[in-house]
Amino acid sequence: MLVVRPAGPADLDFLLELAILSGPGFTSLPEDPDQLSERLDLCRDSFAGAVPKEQAWYTLMLEETDTGDVDGVGSVKATVGLKRPFFSFRVQNTTQSSPSLGVRLEHQTLKLVNECTGWTEVGSLFLKADRRKGGAGRLLSQSRYMLIGAQPDLFAETVLAELRGVFTPDGACPFWDHVAHKFFPMEFDEADRMTGSTDKQFILDLAPREPIYIELLPEPARAVIGKVHPQGVPAMALLESEGFRPNGLVDIFDAGPTVTCRRDDIRTVRDARALTARIVDQPDAELPALISTASVAGFRAVRQKAAIDGDHAHIDAETAAALKVRDGDPIRVKS
Repeated sequence: MLVVRPAGPADLDFLLELAILSGPGFTSLPEDPDQLSERLDLCRDSFAGAVPKEQAWYTLMLEETDTGDVDGVGSVKATVGLKRPFFSFRVQNTTQSSPSLGVRLEHQTLKLVNECTGWTEVGSLFLKADRRKGGAGRLLSQSRYMLIGAQPDLFAETVLAELRGVFTPDGACPFWDHVAHKFFPMEFDEADRMTGSTDKQFILDLAPREPIYIELLPEPARAVIGKVHPQGVPAMALLESEGFRPNGLVDIFDAGPTVTCRRDDIRTVRDARALTARIVDQPDAELPALISTASVAGFRAVRQKAAIDGDHAHIDAETAAALKVRDGDPIRVKS
């Protein structure tokens, strides 16, 4: 059975393998054992409630219970932009006109902004290639919203996700090569690493102060602004199915889009029901449901059959064991 569970320090090798497989541009999964180890320590403390809620970063692992293999990762960062700025480019429309000439021109520009302070971020969604079919990605993605819905007060009213921008098959990034690299004279991987490991002062020091006119950029750069990496298309579809929409912000390095949704309007957060678990031999249900524990501490989620009867959800013993719940415990179910 596939189960989504909290990550911990013992998952370092698994997380490093996933980081390597994710490839360039996946800022939240650096190929750096020290950074990943610090993140796993923070994750342990976050689930234990041992850090202020604004500093919590919850990392979830997709595990096959029969083998112990970890095939995917996802995360929820309680807030962004409080300790370190959260920079983006805003795509702005501007109008210029000359009444004497009867000319009116529409321009688009990129302007450096820091607008997402205090928002919650869902991210780090990555699965091994052989797990990208059969609903595993949806389980992992939706588990993040079940986590948020379990204790909404731990998260912000606005939730965002950043999608990786376009890279060519040989690993080149058109927006970085033609635009960002002009302001950050380093390799993309180095800028990516510094984004995750520093206070980002280098961005404030070096980023363009004035808006960049998009029509003046080379075509390869213009063509990828707000576009998603091919591997991120399924993730974008999952986000859109939950109610997320582009908000006009793009990443300053690869121009990947940012999407947002109000926390309480996220479909899984809104539709999941708080019920009481009843363990039975065989639930009288035709289709599996998304089932999770009812609190952040010890959070776990699966997709298995659950028969709803009033305020109760009938689940089998195997599902209860995967969730580590007992008969009578509170759970949350989204059919």
